[in-house]
Amino acid sequence: MTASGRAADGRPELALPTEDTVLEVDGLSVEFPTEDGLVRAVRGVSYRLERGESLGIVGESGSGKSVTALAVMGLLPKTARVAGSVRFQGTELLGLGDSALSDVRGSGIAMIFQDPMTSLNPVYTVGHQIEEGLLRHNPGLSKKAARTRAVDLLGTVGIPHPDRRVDDYPHELSGGMRQRVVIAIGMANDPAVIIADEPTTALDVTVQAQILDALETARAETGAALVLITHDLGVVAGHTDRVAVMYAGRVVETGSVEDIFYAPRMPYTLGLLGSLPRMDRADHDQDRLTPITGTPPSLLNLPPGCPFAPRCPMREDVCDRDEPALRETGRPGHRGACHFTERLVGTAAEEVFEVAGADAEALARLTATDTPQDTGSAGKDHA
Repeated sequence: MTASGRAADGRPELALPTEDTVLEVDGLSVEFPTEDGLVRAVRGVSYRLERGESLGIVGESGSGKSVTALAVMGLLPKTARVAGSVRFQGTELLGLGDSALSDVRGSGIAMIFQDPMTSLNPVYTVGHQIEEGLLRHNPGLSKKAARTRAVDLLGTVGIPHPDRRVDDYPHELSGGMRQRVVIAIGMANDPAVIIADEPTTALDVTVQAQILDALETARAETGAALVLITHDLGVVAGHTDRVAVMYAGRVVETGSVEDIFYAPRMPYTLGLLGSLPRMDRADHDQDRLTPITGTPPSLLNLPPGCPFAPRCPMREDVCDRDEPALRETGRPGHRGACHFTERLVGTAAEEVFEVAGADAEALARLTATDTPQDTGSAGKDHA
């Protein structure tokens, strides 16, 4: 670490790793060359994970969350240009061959993919697919013992009658059941790190809760650290210790759950929180959601300045010129990438995103104006 605590390129340096550090990502960048130009999908992402710790990575679709996870696992296509550092228990993973990475995948770092139907092989039973990983990383294990372990794992993640379900094919299971199978595969070899890439996507609320409970069971059984990738802030609130908010390929705010939810210091984070329904408010009519207008920028040939500036009500000239560094906010471990973090102390989302609120009111008035006319016309036709 330098004396100033910053790397040569201006990034905040991570503290020195400890004996409990299991995963260290430092300055990770991923680029994809295309005919139209260079897509900078991940730009200088850094985080550290200690043994048993849980980190939530949140952001809109296209912010680089899943690409970051795939880069850590070494699962990106060969055309991807990956730079930076990914160290697992002190061993650098970037640059390792596929054979060496295969020794780490599953036993050291396991990944639960977003869509279980595409990550499970449709021509093999779920039991076979669990046993495959067990036999790969435990050469002395017999097939009978592997099957017994597969049945135990299915029972652990909450699948009823696991002794029968072990011989089912993926298409014979519901979406929630398939996601449980993927979790069972992930925890089979007691990994040190589990990366869960939006494990509750496309599931109803009840099944989401069951899947998250199964994930917590997997952590308790294996003692693994967890990286939970999601766009649902409600999920990270109850299941992670720290949060990293990503936008346009980089981390724009990071801190404890309390820092992010109760003292956000980046307008984008504030906007995400403002767009969530709040069930703890007494007067729901007075607490409209404050959506973030606009769409995320294209990661193809990004312009200079802050990528969030076109959507930010706090935008000033400096935002168009200089992209803000991820800097300390004054709270330990809490950093935000905004030129005006000090202005956001104690600020509510509706105070910053007042333009979006006005647009919502205009839409409500327009709807109210149209409704009587439609009703009247319908009444005349009926008469």
